[in-house]
Amino acid sequence: MVFIHGGGFRDGSGSPFLYGPQYFIRHDVILVTFNYRLEILGFLCLGIKEAPGNAGMKDQVAALRWIKKNIKAFGGDPDNITIFGESAGSASVMYHLLSPMSTGLFHKAIMQSGSAISPWSFQFEPLKTASLLASQLGHETEDPNEIHRLFMNHSHEALLSARVPRGEGDHVLSENIFVPCAEKKFPNVEQFLPDTPYSLMSQGLYNKVPVIIGYNSAEGYLFVGKENDTTISKMNFVGGMPRDLQFPNEGEKLTTAQKLRDIYMGQEDVSRKTLKKFAHFVGDSGISFPVVFAIDLLVRTSDKPVFAYKMCYDGWMNFAKRYFGLSAWPGATHADELFYMFKIRIPVLLHEYVEWNMIQNITSMWTNFAKYSVPTTRQTTPPLPNWVATNKTNPHVLVIDKEFAKAALWESDIMRFWNSTYATYRRKK
Repeated sequence: MVFIHGGGFRDGSGSPFLYGPQYFIRHDVILVTFNYRLEILGFLCLGIKEAPGNAGMKDQVAALRWIKKNIKAFGGDPDNITIFGESAGSASVMYHLLSPMSTGLFHKAIMQSGSAISPWSFQFEPLKTASLLASQLGHETEDPNEIHRLFMNHSHEALLSARVPRGEGDHVLSENIFVPCAEKKFPNVEQFLPDTPYSLMSQGLYNKVPVIIGYNSAEGYLFVGKENDTTISKMNFVGGMPRDLQFPNEGEKLTTAQKLRDIYMGQEDVSRKTLKKFAHFVGDSGISFPVVFAIDLLVRTSDKPVFAYKMCYDGWMNFAKRYFGLSAWPGATHADELFYMFKIRIPVLLHEYVEWNMIQNITSMWTNFAKYSVPTTRQTTPPLPNWVATNKTNPHVLVIDKEFAKAALWESDIMRFWNSTYATYRRKK
């Protein structure tokens, strides 16, 4: 099982401080984690041979090739490799489904709270993004060769410390700007991504393998927890509109923003007091809807099983939520599930004792899937729910909570509103 860490393609690592293997290896699997280049160092895309883009994704491919070639020496099976990831790591897993470079390097995929078809995980205008950073370094140019020379003459510290300011009214997810892109084809240069994720996925042009994919019930808490009083006072639905929506005129954008404000806020303004409501807008637009939409696309275009889930469990080890002081808010936020999968290097013996059943349940389902291509088997002790693959006629998710349950994929009116909005305004190129 190969885990790809998250962090918005901006930060993070595969460190055992956060991703300790102890819970997984009890199930007789081998866990592999790795690092890859991030931010401008990993995702500068200038459309020239010197900087075609996706260096960070090609680092991941290099790691997967190494694992395929060498894992047998560690007791692993090169013909039974499962890649899984969370957030940007989950989006990365989807990118490997889409990339011709990754074909044959894995056999199953697990995607947790992240999609390549989301507003923060794909660059539509990478040259413009690079020119904005060049401007922060005191140079006004949109010439890719000039930008390349400029960046080559700056230290990596200078490049990483320069920041393109977020748009007025936008939220923290919008700061993920150096992310994967569609590449031009150059002689003797491997092309990781030939087209947009939406185009490739909707046409069924991807590596079809068995999949687990899902999201958490309150994804947005973590993101608003990173905001401060100044940014909160400026946030609004016009400025925070997802960047993969494209409106023909300002009037339709304002109308859509007003509808979203009515749905999420009612008559209230965004403030520290009403932040929980706005958090659902941030989480739904950035994580939940893109994942639900991806589940729907996978079911319609793949001949392999798709196991979908929604994590609602709110327990002692929802540490992402607790870190931001939001324990009183119900549900599971972004990254909360990770602490039931990986042992972190802080004392959590009491928490482990209380939550051992959930740790066992989640890691059993994930490792069963890695070993047998199905998350639940009759041999599991204690017995697990009968998690069946979703399908086109009855798309559904397994609800992971104190009691397991089954729910319709499109049960939420809000998800259906997002779907109709994207059907009208989705940016294609």
